[in-house]
Amino acid sequence: MRKLKMTIGPVELEAELLNTPTADAIFDALPFDSSANTWGEEVYFSTPVAVSEEPEARTVMEPGELAYWPPGNAIAIGYGRTPASKGDEIRLASPCNVWGRALGDVKRLESVSPGANIKVERS
Repeated sequence: MRKLKMTIGPVELEAELLNTPTADAIFDALPFDSSANTWGEEVYFSTPVAVSEEPEARTVMEPGELAYWPPGNAIAIGYGRTPASKGDEIRLASPCNVWGRALGDVKRLESVSPGANIKVERS
């Protein structure tokens, strides 16, 4: 299984990639740098990747799922409630492609500040 490492401010996460067109595009674009944005309990950041919404795209995620937000060409990692959440769900702004799964505790992302440096690379 393909893996990558994301260093998001003070947090380092390893992830396994799924077998999807989005995962392929992200893996092929590695390595790249970005900067963090936050939206409630979500960290998202721009990528050099542009892919369309996949048929399985969805808005509600499970902890640890890695999402790609097509309208913003961005990776989104929800770890709790966002302004769009209903109850305790992780609800992103609009449908996203699920392309991988973090192997560590994504709750650690609560220590990430907007503007933090991000490095995404093969592991």
